[in-house]
Amino acid sequence: MAFLEARHRAHAKVEDRIRHAKDCGLGRFPSREFTIDQARTMLTMIAADLVAWLRLLALTNQAAGLARCEPKARRHRLLHVPARITHGGRQRRLRLPTTWPSVEAIVSVFATIAAIPEPR
Repeated sequence: MAFLEARHRAHAKVEDRIRHAKDCGLGRFPSREFTIDQARTMLTMIAADLVAWLRLLALTNQAAGLARCEPKARRHRLLHVPARITHGGRQRRLRLPTTWPSVEAIVSVFATIAAIPEPR
């Protein structure tokens, strides 16, 4: 029974990844040419991998709620922020509105990404 439950849980993760890939653009086929479909599939798989890596590496601690979101909701909460890039003191700064609902999570995501060490 434990083996069947573990197998079912692993399959559920695969189905979630397929559903997330469809949200990233996998469900938009066919096109008029095979090469267009081939390029779209490759770009969709890259996007799905980037989303999976983002969830694994950056959506922790305060941003754990974003990790549980569907891709469309995550895209809205992370990428549709009305932020401004300002310049001053020879530095660029990203100004986030304090009234945005998930601003603490966004700051946590940026801090987590900035803390990733550079490859050697």
